Amino acid sequence: MKIKRRAFNQGLVSAIAGGVLTNSAEPAGAYTGPRVIIVRFGGGVRRSETIVEEKTYSPYLLNVLAKRGVLIPNMSIAQLDGVDTSHAEGTLNILTGRYRGYEHVGTQGLAPLLEPSAPTLFEYARRAFDIPAHQALLVNGEDRPQEEYLTYGGHAHYGVSYRSEVIGLFRYKMHKFRRILEADSAPENVLADARKQLDALKSQDYRGTAGRSSAVVERFWDRWREEYGDTGLKNPRGDRLLTELAVRAIRELKPRLMMINYQDPDYVHWGNASHYTRAIGIIDQGLKRLVDTVDLDPAYRGRTVFAIVPDCGRDSNSLMSVPFQHHFNSRSAHEIFGLLFGPGIARGKVLDKPVDQTSMAATVGAVMGFKADAAEGRVLSEVLT
Repeated sequence: MKIKRRAFNQGLVSAIAGGVLTNSAEPAGAYTGPRVIIVRFGGGVRRSETIVEEKTYSPYLLNVLAKRGVLIPNMSIAQLDGVDTSHAEGTLNILTGRYRGYEHVGTQGLAPLLEPSAPTLFEYARRAFDIPAHQALLVNGEDRPQEEYLTYGGHAHYGVSYRSEVIGLFRYKMHKFRRILEADSAPENVLADARKQLDALKSQDYRGTAGRSSAVVERFWDRWREEYGDTGLKNPRGDRLLTELAVRAIRELKPRLMMINYQDPDYVHWGNASHYTRAIGIIDQGLKRLVDTVDLDPAYRGRTVFAIVPDCGRDSNSLMSVPFQHHFNSRSAHEIFGLLFGPGIARGKVLDKPVDQTSMAATVGAVMGFKADAAEGRVLSEVLT
């Protein structure tokens, strides 16, 4: 029996047979739904350089992946008082399905420090199902450590017990310096530098949750260190690093839910347009490697849903000295896109009507089998089969 779309949206919990969607206080048992990979096409990208055929720097996304699922060309960030088109805020829009679902708790340099006040997708998933932290995973860029603390909110029924693990160079450096100090075999000047560096990293841990990872993730970092060493000169950097970490996580950690926070397009703030367009291409190449990895892995092949969405767009004022900003609340900074593909998602379809960014969280929840209670966005039932 098919569920009508209107009924699906109005009565999601009762419309899906027999309480499959659950947010019960006790884990609902093993998770058996599709694996989900959320790709934050981050650093702020506009539609014109991604999903416009004549101008695209992401041909794999537009010409290959879009045919495998549903492209949403008219996704946008709502123009509301207090809604900023920026990276951490956009990430929380995606993770919580809410605008302004966070608190400002300070600043780090010029970057705001935010704490979610609504549950994140990681918390929903881990509370609904018996998913270990390392299988609800955030892959984060080395230049934005403040975004490593967006994985859990202050909701009384969720919170730190349901947070995800985080992998990124910031966490690896903490691991590396701890290992150097634990071994206590290096020259004293090396040990002194390790203490200094570790203390500096800890000073950025404003929520106090980066000090130790699970044993599974510690072993992940030990293998990484064994291959790449301590210099930082051998491993990839920037968004290529995030792709490498995500691919290794798929192979070694087997996440059920993973979010990858690409970020390199934001280097355009330095004024060179090629920093932006080249970075879009790097993310596009990363997407191909991720999809190829999934398609070759028996645990993921035919069982993985990708949800791709930018954190924000960018301004398009060509008269500015640096015309690729995103803090001036212009129309194009609010204009983004979305793409979903995988099992249970329609193929070769364009959802050509206005869609809100906050709908991603509600839709990912429906795909995984839980209801994102606090999300403001609706479930995109049109993309589901």
